[in-house]
Amino acid sequence: MIVLGGGAAGLMCAIEAGKRGRRVLVLERNDRVGRKILISGGGRCNFTNLYCEPENFLCANPHFVKSALAGYDQHDFIALVEQHGIRYHEKTLGQLFCDGSSAEITTMLEKECRDAGVAITTHVDVSAVSRDAAFVVESSAGVFYGASLVVATGGLSIPKMGATSFGYDLARQFGLQIKHTRPALVPLTLSAVDRQRYCDLSGVSTEVIASGGGQSFHEKMLITHRGLSGPAILQISSYLANWEAVSIDLAPGETVTTSLRETGSPRDAKAARNALREFLPQRFADRWLEYNAPARWTNEGLDEFERRIHAWQITPVGSEGYDKAEVTVGGVDTSELSSKTMESRKVPGLFFIGEVVDVTGQLGGFNFQWAWSAGVAAGQAA
Repeated sequence: MIVLGGGAAGLMCAIEAGKRGRRVLVLERNDRVGRKILISGGGRCNFTNLYCEPENFLCANPHFVKSALAGYDQHDFIALVEQHGIRYHEKTLGQLFCDGSSAEITTMLEKECRDAGVAITTHVDVSAVSRDAAFVVESSAGVFYGASLVVATGGLSIPKMGATSFGYDLARQFGLQIKHTRPALVPLTLSAVDRQRYCDLSGVSTEVIASGGGQSFHEKMLITHRGLSGPAILQISSYLANWEAVSIDLAPGETVTTSLRETGSPRDAKAARNALREFLPQRFADRWLEYNAPARWTNEGLDEFERRIHAWQITPVGSEGYDKAEVTVGGVDTSELSSKTMESRKVPGLFFIGEVVDVTGQLGGFNFQWAWSAGVAAGQAA
């Protein structure tokens, strides 16, 4: 069998198939396998999440991920990591990172490939794929034949790492449908007016609840020179099919106006600014108040002030695109694939796994877990 792509999903699939005695060849476009693994998690690889569930994934068919995740879950991958003596820690919200570097994960996968007899060829450009009695892959490294072909070429995110539309093009060639693709887990850009108001505060961060697209995330928000980022914003970006307003709670679980309502307390912009500084970074508190203060500091004005704090409406005009996106929403339509094996329903022996499929995990190790789970599912069947 031939695996196109030596990333997380492709390597996991190759290992599993190799363990079954299959002759496996991995063809990788880059000069080495696992390049996206190496840069992930700030160089420490957020390789899975302790609380991984089907609800952590965005897919046109929300049930599609269940079988693969049940067949190989986060605890299975953690056991593999521990078997190789890789030390790790939980950073937050179940996110597991290497104590050392991401290279420990790629080294582990490469060793598993060697032990399973998997052949890996890097620096390979594939020019054509066809199917007769077997799959025929024409490439810069020669022509290869395989009874099964696994497409693990990734999505469109981070083109500087070699991302292309090749996997989608191949799916279309064989008659499979593609769900519309767009950048996900990506910083949002703001209008010229909002940039002028807030973006000179680039680098300021605060804890918020960001809501949009039917989802809410309680994490950090970061102001950038072009808009908003940070985990809460990256999370919500995956669910914004159109650039609708995002509602941001700037003081989750708090009542900001309590001191302003106390008998004898001053009710003016200065008092409001001091109150808001208790919950927000000083520069952001001052700036936000400048553009969001009520007309008067009456009881009704305080009520409106409190509402605005917990539901600041900000409308993005776009995102930073695939260059800054961690993953791609959309891809090969899951209705075209078996949820148990990732095999095409139309073309026997043709498999699609990982980011090229219309399955997108939330931030926090879920996309890697999808790669491991889908890779194992295909590797057990191909």
